[in-house]
Amino acid sequence: MDTVYDVTILGAGPVGLFGAFYTGLRGCSVKLIDSLAEPGGQLAALYPEKYIYDVAGFSKIMSKDLVQRLLEQAQAFNPTFCLNEFLTEFSYLDNKIIRLQSNVQEHFTRSLIICTGLGAFSPRKIGDPRIDAYEGRGLSYIVTSKEELRGKRLLIVGGGDTALDWALNLEPIAKAITLIHRRDRFRAHEHSVNQLFASSVDVKTFYELRALHGQEWVTEAVIFNNQTNEEETLGVDHVLLNLGFVSDMGPLKNWGIRFRKNSIVVNARMETNLPAVYAAGDVSDHAGKLKLIVTGFGEAAVAVNFAKNYIDPEAKAFPGHSSTMSALPLTLAKRG
Repeated sequence: MDTVYDVTILGAGPVGLFGAFYTGLRGCSVKLIDSLAEPGGQLAALYPEKYIYDVAGFSKIMSKDLVQRLLEQAQAFNPTFCLNEFLTEFSYLDNKIIRLQSNVQEHFTRSLIICTGLGAFSPRKIGDPRIDAYEGRGLSYIVTSKEELRGKRLLIVGGGDTALDWALNLEPIAKAITLIHRRDRFRAHEHSVNQLFASSVDVKTFYELRALHGQEWVTEAVIFNNQTNEEETLGVDHVLLNLGFVSDMGPLKNWGIRFRKNSIVVNARMETNLPAVYAAGDVSDHAGKLKLIVTGFGEAAVAVNFAKNYIDPEAKAFPGHSSTMSALPLTLAKRG
């Protein structure tokens, strides 16, 4: 049998990275497995230049910078990273060790913490060929470089945090921004909504996208008022669809884990219905659940502490304060 890790974390997004660091604090060996080619999850893959506002200690921090700091923090304990891997099988061995099979290799662990966020995700599309045909030709679902949109006439479609954040982030560099939303209520933080209406962004509520026009690249967008059906044609250089993502938990749903829709049901200890299997972050579901990065960090710490107690019943779930932890590296202890 290959090396048996104390804790294996499925998902190397922000919650998984913090979980790896906290696992090290508890003196446990840790491995992270992720299907993406680099750590950071959605923050690295979808929103590298988007600001994050709900992380303690930062009034705002760019996604890629948050990922870098979390990665540096996790690497204090030399975790093992297995990237470009997706799990296909889960089972318990006779000695209660968990065996995981990926598309690449076998993994063995004493406990598993699932931090997969939305799982395998893909952007939600409008599903109209008059629009979808412009993907890669001025129509996109993510922003990987703000500079590419400098001086552009931009249409943003959506009413959630992502749509509003990009409208506010891109306002200083775009030539003009129009944001349309099919309702007059937004699924975003109140502060962001107030900022949006105080900005130069042209906000059109009860509007939806009907069609795009252009030869090699999009040049016009046809929008319509869903109350009156009145159409309007806008000159645009780029269209950003922020309609959310469709998630797929893949093989996880075949492992016997209890799900509620696409979320894993956990108790106050972040335990699933399977022994030694925990979940934290957006993938988890419990009473009072809030899908925020900051709450995910706390859930990861809870999961790690109770995984430690499961592995070693003599160890307390509550470890004491971090300044007293013997596993804390000297360089980090000095900062504390």
